[in-house]
Amino acid sequence: MGYENIPREALGFFPTPLVELTNLSKKIDGPKIFMKRDDNTGLALGGNKTRKLEYILGDALAQGADTIVTAGAAQSNHCRQTAAAAAKLGLECHLVLGGQEPQHFDGNLLLDKIFGCQIHWAGNNRKGEDIPQIVEQLKKAGKKPYVVPYGGSNELGAIAFIEALKELELQLKEIKTSITYIIFASSSGGTHAGLMLGKRLLKSSYQIVGINIDKDETDKVPFDQYIVSLANKTAKLIGADQQFSDQDLILNSDYVGAGYGVIGELENEAISLTAQTEGILLDPVYTGRAMGGLINMIRTGEIKKTDSVLFWHTGGAPALFAYSEGLKFIK
Repeated sequence: MGYENIPREALGFFPTPLVELTNLSKKIDGPKIFMKRDDNTGLALGGNKTRKLEYILGDALAQGADTIVTAGAAQSNHCRQTAAAAAKLGLECHLVLGGQEPQHFDGNLLLDKIFGCQIHWAGNNRKGEDIPQIVEQLKKAGKKPYVVPYGGSNELGAIAFIEALKELELQLKEIKTSITYIIFASSSGGTHAGLMLGKRLLKSSYQIVGINIDKDETDKVPFDQYIVSLANKTAKLIGADQQFSDQDLILNSDYVGAGYGVIGELENEAISLTAQTEGILLDPVYTGRAMGGLINMIRTGEIKKTDSVLFWHTGGAPALFAYSEGLKFIK
């Protein structure tokens, strides 16, 4: 069993910091709250996708690719980090983004342009529905394209979070601390699947709780089933004798609100509280929603004061600039 021989390209700064949010905990009269700061991975202002891209683009280079293609929303953190990673590795990059080309570029989209990638606008298709035809065009032009899946969430991306969990557990051991929960934004599934498998392999007792941030029901496979399937596929890839079922998955969908990227009171409070107590920026789409869920779980008693919680900050702060109209607390 193992994945030591799987190609990997160094793209980020690891380990990322582990910090305790003492001020936030005091403000909400909560338990101990720690944060794993994957917003500090270094690549393109950071984010959890950097970990996944180390393995995925390692595979791309091993296959002789010269062009990277991936997809996401206009303010996709994944696309921003993919564009930066491609630039670092000397690869051409094509992003297939949902929506229409705006008059002004800001947030992640501005960074995409700075990194020199080519953008294809796809209207309502923000999850890569238009990728096959773009790949064919690139092949006809003599390119060797490699498709990075939505969110970097395949078996290679999930492997990165087995490694990430090992990294976290070493840090917890160093400060002689244990945790009862890991809370994070669950969106494309790779982080979630990797953490589930990592927990099983490390024989850890804390709960892995993903906060669902998207109520999109157009996918061919329901999101919860996709995560379980990905965890099983990843286990098979690395030769781990592990099998997961629906009972092993904790996916909290109580906080999706009005849907993907729609900022409500939950996100506004979480972003403002975390910024004004800890000086840490959350993003409006992912970590703001996940932190809002965590705060509510503490207030309702679902997470008790005797617990010890780890919030995995998956990055995304550049999107704040594009979503400023929805940040009501700064008005």
